[in-house]
Parts: sequence; structure tokens; C-alpha cells
Amino acid sequence: MNILKRFLPLILIVGLIALAWGSGVMDLVNLETIKAQRGELLSLVEAHPVVSVLAFIGLYISAVALSLPIATVLTLLGGFLFGRWIGTFAIVIGATGGATLLFLIARSALGDTLREKAGGLYNKVASNMEDNAVGYMLFMRLVPLFPFFLVNIVPALFNVRLMPYVLTTLVGIIPGTFVYANVGRELGTIESLGDLVSPSTLMAFTLLGFFALIPTLYKQMKEKKCHKK
Repeated sequence: MNILKRFLPLILIVGLIALAWGSGVMDLVNLETIKAQRGELLSLVEAHPVVSVLAFIGLYISAVALSLPIATVLTLLGGFLFGRWIGTFAIVIGATGGATLLFLIARSALGDTLREKAGGLYNKVASNMEDNAVGYMLFMRLVPLFPFFLVNIVPALFNVRLMPYVLTTLVGIIPGTFVYANVGRELGTIESLGDLVSPSTLMAFTLLGFFALIPTLYKQMKEKKCHKK
């Protein structure tokens, strides 16, 4: 019974993912469809501004929690519908909420199981991750090389606590979200998702991620020197 209780949320998530793909909903959330309906969407937001923002946040939470590959399109849509500031706010709240939900489910189902069967190497990595969670999490959030859904799940497999996870997610996704939301304001001119951000912007995010990691690396080097003494 305890095993069923542990894995039930994960089973539910997998079932909802299958439903989203099988129902054809995923085919409706794409750049071409949104561009074709952008006039109607703007009218809807103008008529119901508060409800529209709340509904968008709920949609974003669902998309991230289910790890659906529509986050980029939704980010552009958020910037287009609500502007760079409100759009960024709605996207960050939605993304953080969805990531936190997925983290809690993965931690209870996969993390506990892995910890029960883990060996010395896992315990060492988990301890290091726990002690330096903020630096590692900010690095993974800021550097645009790691898939968002993977960064949501990996910390759940180790001893990362909830509050550092939530705060680093919230802070770490703001720069990239703001850039994409700002680009989304020109939704009608976007032809391909692959051409959204320039290489120089990606390099800037990567460097920012490495700067966020410097205090963690310095701390580890200092600890190693102390141990050698």
C-alpha cells in the first residue's frame, strides 16, 4: 500500500502525458497555430485580463509539470499577450510552480527508491549536492545547455531541499524568460523557434551560469585544502 501511495502521483503524471499526446492537444500548441489565432487571443486578454493571466499561469504549470515540449512556445505567447513585464512574471510563476510540482512527485517516487538502494558514490554525490545546492542549481538554470525538464528532475534524485530548489528555479529562469518574453512581443515576425536567441546571448547566459558557480567551486577547493592539512 505504501508503494502504491508513493508511485501513484508519478503514474498519474505519466497517464496525463500520454493523454496530452494521444488527444491531439499537442498539435494545437505550436507556433503556426498561435500566430494564426493571435488576434482572437489578444481580444480575449483585453476582455478578461486577470482571468487570462491566471489561466495562462495554470496552463504553464501543467505544461512544465507534465514535461510537455511546449514551454518555448508558451513563453513567446506570454510575452506577446501580456508584454515583457507581466509576461515574464506569469511565465516565471508558472514555470516555478510546475517545476516544483514535478520535483515533489519525482522526489517522493524516484528519490526515495534510489536512496534506499544507493551505494557510497550516490551518498557522496548527494551530500555534495545538498551542501552546494544553490550554486549547482543556479548554474543549471542559467546555462541554456541543460533541458528544463531534466533540471527539474535531477535534484529530486538527491538531497536537494525544497526551498533552495524553489528559490534557485525562480531566480535562475528570470534572465532567459525575460529575453524570450521580449522576443515574443514580435510573435508575428517569428518564423522558427531555432532562430530566437543569438549565439552571443547564449554565450552570455553560459558565462553568467559559470559566474554563479564560482563561489561553490571556491568553497570546494578551500575544503580540499583544509582536508589535506
